[in-house]
Amino acid sequence: MRLPYLTGYCDRLGVKNGERLSFMVSGHGADTAEVQIVRLIHGDENPAGPGFIEREIDASCNGTIAVAEQTTQVGSFMVIDGSEHFDPAAGFTVHAFIWPTTPAQGPQGIVTRWDGSKGAALMINEHGCLAVSLGDGAGTSTVAADVPLASHTWYFVSAAYDPASGELTLSQEAVINAYNSRVSSIVPRDDTWSGIGSVALTPVAPDVSLLLAGFHGAAGVEGLYNGKIDRAGIHARTLSGAELAAIRDGAAPPAAGLLSYWDPTVGYTDQGIGDTLHDSGPHAMHGHGYNRPVRAMTGYNWNGRDDCFRLAPAQYGGIYYNSDAIIDCRWQPAFEWTVADDLKSGVYAARLRAGELEDHIVFFVRPKTPTAKIAMLMPTASYLAYANEHFVLDATGVEAITGHTLILHDVDYLLGQHPEWGLSSYDHHADGAGVCYTSCRRPIMGLRPKHRMASTGIPWQFPADLSIVYWLEQLGFDYDVITDEDLHREGVGCLLPYKAVLNGTHSEYYSEEMMDASEAYLAAGGHIAYLGANGYYWVVAFRDDEPWCMEIRKLDAGSRAWQAAPGEYYMATNGEKGGIWRNRGRTPQKLTGVGFTSEGMDESKPYRRLPDSYDPAVAWVFAGVESDCFGDFGLAHDGAAGIELDRYDLALGTPPNTWLLASSYGQHSDNYPHVSEEIAFNYPGLGGTQDFQVRADLTYAATTNDGAVFSTGSIAWGQALPWNDGNNDVSRITANVLSRWIADPG
Repeated sequence: MRLPYLTGYCDRLGVKNGERLSFMVSGHGADTAEVQIVRLIHGDENPAGPGFIEREIDASCNGTIAVAEQTTQVGSFMVIDGSEHFDPAAGFTVHAFIWPTTPAQGPQGIVTRWDGSKGAALMINEHGCLAVSLGDGAGTSTVAADVPLASHTWYFVSAAYDPASGELTLSQEAVINAYNSRVSSIVPRDDTWSGIGSVALTPVAPDVSLLLAGFHGAAGVEGLYNGKIDRAGIHARTLSGAELAAIRDGAAPPAAGLLSYWDPTVGYTDQGIGDTLHDSGPHAMHGHGYNRPVRAMTGYNWNGRDDCFRLAPAQYGGIYYNSDAIIDCRWQPAFEWTVADDLKSGVYAARLRAGELEDHIVFFVRPKTPTAKIAMLMPTASYLAYANEHFVLDATGVEAITGHTLILHDVDYLLGQHPEWGLSSYDHHADGAGVCYTSCRRPIMGLRPKHRMASTGIPWQFPADLSIVYWLEQLGFDYDVITDEDLHREGVGCLLPYKAVLNGTHSEYYSEEMMDASEAYLAAGGHIAYLGANGYYWVVAFRDDEPWCMEIRKLDAGSRAWQAAPGEYYMATNGEKGGIWRNRGRTPQKLTGVGFTSEGMDESKPYRRLPDSYDPAVAWVFAGVESDCFGDFGLAHDGAAGIELDRYDLALGTPPNTWLLASSYGQHSDNYPHVSEEIAFNYPGLGGTQDFQVRADLTYAATTNDGAVFSTGSIAWGQALPWNDGNNDVSRITANVLSRWIADPG
């Protein structure tokens, strides 16, 4: 049974006063909805805390809107310019290198100008075999191989139609070297195939575009292909066997009769690769990626020597297509709103209601001109990384990792019914490939104030960060809200107006621009309160023309749900190496004084003060704190030290002038294991009850030009702030730090 729903998204997450936002809405089971702009203060409905808090805001867009269910074109494919130049009736040869990953999944287009009954299509058929079809609208003729394609294997494939003889030919041959395919050349093969069929009809060109990796159908682009395509081309004549063999062996296609030749390696730069697929043919039939096919991937001729497309671009012609990729739902706006000039900076949402259905479309308002001394930096890059995470429901071992039985909520079932809303960077595509692109132009279930993770039963990311927002409001701190996108785009200039910047609970995903800006801000005398853990961890990248889409490549270190394939470690977005910042020489300890050491989600623990905390230089941090043990409370499993933990470590770059104020050492269970990137050999004793490195460390470090960084080393810290309406020791410590930083001199 289909669940009723009401949901949507904005065209961007951050907006300034006076700017216009578009809201995309879709629903099932409701024809209309009531829109109300609200300011979000707190999201966690845990009865031990302040509960859900929102404040209604007067706005011109408030009122009733019509609701219709909107569809989404999923899958990545290439749309070709000038498709009218390909008339299959005139005869042709089409050829390509392909690396299919799910050949047995069903019909999949490779190179097609096909509408289901007219045109021509080189494809994989329902039996997992290579096939070519021609159609005139009344009938079709097909030639298909009788041996299936093997998955994760490079092939050179071709099909040709000679109108003079009526012959339709098809061939496939594996092109395996020691590196490029799942198995090596030592495996005996029986999948080389060629065949000829007779065609009685004359194909008719349909009124649709040429596509790579799909074909047109009644519901949009269908027959979506999984795998790579490298160097496809079309000739307006029949190529000889010798000409095809030369292309297979790496030669450029012959100029005679060339209609199009798409070389994915053209246009590579050390700054990245765009979505345009260059055609060197006479008509400039360039391709344009839909849902961003993955570039910077190894091609059929990768020889394993060079691991980056910048070093050997000719070996990186593989473009990876996924049948379930989505970076933009492309829904039509249901309403728009120009943010009022006098609206206070903060966290907002368009609340939608229709009967019992409710949703919050979240956005962040930043002032045109900063007025507050404090900035709350919302970690939107991390929100994107976890957007619509299926991993906690689909992966094996999640309950062992978290120490919890899964608790499913309505939204989990809803997300299961709507795969078109996309996946997170913790998930796998339908063919098992890791998801390396994520965006905000789709409904994101975790970007809702009341959301709770099925695997832990607590808020995660955005709703957890609202606990910090509530605390700022409750204690009367004046603050502005900025986002990771602002920081990435504007650099240190985004931070310099503020005396203090607060991170969220889990600022895990950072671009180089964000890292540089944070370091420059601290070096210039800024103050950062790092109120979380496992931050400044994964490398990400954004393109200037699509700032709402983020790229991630998970490499061979770090706590990761998937592993990038050999040779595919560098991001197409900007040419940078992916993975964790630690493996690029920028440990989190260098900036924050602490870095990721463990994660566990069964329980959280208190901190104990350490000798450094009594140093007169920093004893003020604990003003009003009477006990040496504090933080035995909170909305994240009843403690301030938990979920994910960071530790002080001079060997990893903790500034030597850092005060180690407190720690949760010696209290965590063995569900808190030592992080994998620090384990060269696995051996017993790496859990929280035995390994001294499994702990959350509270630190304070002075930086150049009278700046400072205060770090809590725990994700759970932020969710302890609201305890007892903010009247608690975790709150006092944080307020002491923040108050001193923003105090006027003298």
